[in-house]
Amino acid sequence: MADNIYLLETRLSPAQQTALGAVRSVAREQGLTVFLVGGAVRDLISGSPVRDLDVVVQGDARTLRKQLEAAGAVFSGESAPLQSLYVRFPSGVRVEVGSTLSVSFPKPGKPIFQPATILEDLRRRDFTANAMALSLNEGSYGLLMDPLNGVADIENRELRLVSNYGFIEDPARLIRAARFMARLGWQMDERTRTRYETAKEENSIAVLQAADRGYEVEELFHEEEPLRVMRRLEEEGWLKHLSPALGVTKVNAPELARLREAQMQMEAQGIRADAAAANFPLLTSKVPAAEVEALKKSFPRITFISEINTLESAAKELGSQLVSKAMSAPSEAYKLIRRSDPVTVVWTLYSSKSAVLQAKLKSFMNEWPQAQSRIPILLMTEMRITPELPAYAELQETLFYALMDGRLTTPEEMKSFLEPYSPPAPPPPISLRRPRAPRKEAKAAKSRKKAAPDADGQEAADTPTMSPEAASPATAQTEAPAVAAPSAAQETKVQKPATAIPPPPSQKIESSEKVAEKKPKPFKKVEAASEPAKTSAVKAPAKKTGEPAPLAPAKQTKPVAKPSAPVAARKGTPAPASKATKTPSRAVQAKGSPAKKVAVVSAGKKSASAKKAVQAKKSVSVKGPAASKTSSKKTITKLSTSKKGVPAGKTQPAKKAAVKKSSAKRR
Repeated sequence: MADNIYLLETRLSPAQQTALGAVRSVAREQGLTVFLVGGAVRDLISGSPVRDLDVVVQGDARTLRKQLEAAGAVFSGESAPLQSLYVRFPSGVRVEVGSTLSVSFPKPGKPIFQPATILEDLRRRDFTANAMALSLNEGSYGLLMDPLNGVADIENRELRLVSNYGFIEDPARLIRAARFMARLGWQMDERTRTRYETAKEENSIAVLQAADRGYEVEELFHEEEPLRVMRRLEEEGWLKHLSPALGVTKVNAPELARLREAQMQMEAQGIRADAAAANFPLLTSKVPAAEVEALKKSFPRITFISEINTLESAAKELGSQLVSKAMSAPSEAYKLIRRSDPVTVVWTLYSSKSAVLQAKLKSFMNEWPQAQSRIPILLMTEMRITPELPAYAELQETLFYALMDGRLTTPEEMKSFLEPYSPPAPPPPISLRRPRAPRKEAKAAKSRKKAAPDADGQEAADTPTMSPEAASPATAQTEAPAVAAPSAAQETKVQKPATAIPPPPSQKIESSEKVAEKKPKPFKKVEAASEPAKTSAVKAPAKKTGEPAPLAPAKQTKPVAKPSAPVAARKGTPAPASKATKTPSRAVQAKGSPAKKVAVVSAGKKSASAKKAVQAKKSVSVKGPAASKTSSKKTITKLSTSKKGVPAGKTQPAKKAAVKKSSAKRR
């Protein structure tokens, strides 16, 4: 259905669409179903030009005469047997409004019609290509009815009889077959061709009715190329049965070709003219006047006769109006030609000898339409004049006429002309997003950090993390983000508070006298990366108490000389290797400088107990450079003193055994 609706909207001319809409409205008001049938449907599907419109209603179509005249149609005639009306709408659109009928033939050429449905009406027609209908009703608009598969014959470009006895029952179908083959270039299928030749041999054309003869003669003049159709009818032998006065030799062929050229020029400008009235005097130029009058009387449409008789006078009147002073402006002459009868315009272009009139008609076809391309569409878009505006079509037409007359020649004139039609600019869009509030600095949340187990395997109490306000400068510097990955020697090592790390309990601290006697072992110095920005930033835990985590108990001995590591730690520089010590020493940054790794001097692997001692120091909190120095002094003092005369670094056997046992478990 969608494809058929598209054909109805695009293949029909605007005048034909208007006429078809008027017939639909009248039929709907009277409660009648209406269908488009016959050659109009065939031409829509095949792509041929639609010459006229055949419409049927389920009921007596003759009752619609008054309503059609009120809708703008001009009554042209009627056919009582077919219960049909011939009307003509403005711009030369011919419409035949008939009734749905069924037919029977008790004798050849003697039809009897009865009211019937649309499907029965389609089965009584001549050829399958004409036995199709398109619904024009509201609920089924565009529905195609094709009970005899006429679409397949259109694709094959063949004429196939609906009834096997079609040529015998209605001899007018012989003439139609020859006319369709000449106009469309189709051929009859094999069976139809056989029946056609049989009907010709049996002289079935002899029973042709007078009404059918007059209808077929009139259709001959309505052909776009009537001379070609006339030649085909004469070759088949049917022209003499239509009218003995007609013949190819009686046609003014050169003038008919000139008329055809003028007709094509008008169609290029969108003016489609049914030049039947203009064709008549040229096709009968050598026919006696009495026979010409007899032909006119045989036509079923009386308006066609009046068009032939008044064509010459209508052309003269149009020519005199075009050359008058009132039509000096090109736009006024253009409007007059557009609203005139197309057949009259074609005949004026063909027959006029006035140079002024011919110049205006040629300007109408060639020069004036070019003003359409000069309409400033881009400027109109910039000024917000778009097709959505109600008066856009009228404004385009006004611009077209103004450009045609040469009244708008500069961009300034064009802009000033369009200014009254330009709508105001739309208001700026309203933003529904709320403005962002200023971002506040996030406060460090207090969290409880679980302390690492001490050397004895016991976990220290949880200590709250120090807030940024109470942190020391050294702690604040360690909070800088780190991007560099630690080296192999630094993996999983996190910077600890800057306190002096005492030697592990498992190593003995000998007296200064024995150390002086012994030579130090060669050592290997390993320095870690000292760049503060590349180390991992860890916030120093807050100090819970003023004392460091307790170490393994050791017996007090007489004080010995303090090692040199704390001194180096107080100065913030790594301590140099001492020749007076046997064990390796470490120099740790004690002043809270930014995240520097401890330079470790070691002669061998750390023992398991040394690792425990380092882990125990994670619970020590630092409050700044002063706290670091105090903690370092106390730690060194405890490690350098002994109880009951035991040298520093020596532990009780029981405690030493416990440390070794714990170390073994950790391994």
